[in-house]
Amino acid sequence: MKEANTMAGSKMTSKTTDEMRAARKRGESKTDFAKVRAKTPYVWDGKDKDDQPLTREEMRAGIETYRKQRGRPAGSDKESTTIRFDRDVLAAFRAAGPGWQTRMNAALRDWLKTHSSA
Repeated sequence: MKEANTMAGSKMTSKTTDEMRAARKRGESKTDFAKVRAKTPYVWDGKDKDDQPLTREEMRAGIETYRKQRGRPAGSDKESTTIRFDRDVLAAFRAAGPGWQTRMNAALRDWLKTHSSA
């Protein structure tokens, strides 16, 4: 089943497995499978500890840690809402890069300090 990509501005397209296989048969695949298959697998030389592959137990522990860390942090006091802003305001915050929502929240909090009715 194919899902439509709803993310605005995204250049990703969704294809079913059958569509991808058909594209590969037609020679439209962007992966050079021969090159991938020809590569020798990684073998640790025993010299640098930082290059040592993880053991199966270490991999499992890492995966479990990741699973526990997913999602919103416990105790978060955030609430999801829908709000409309002018395009230029959003563009200005987004232009500064990742974390724009946090910066926007800080700007609103700063405004509240000077415009509090209490």
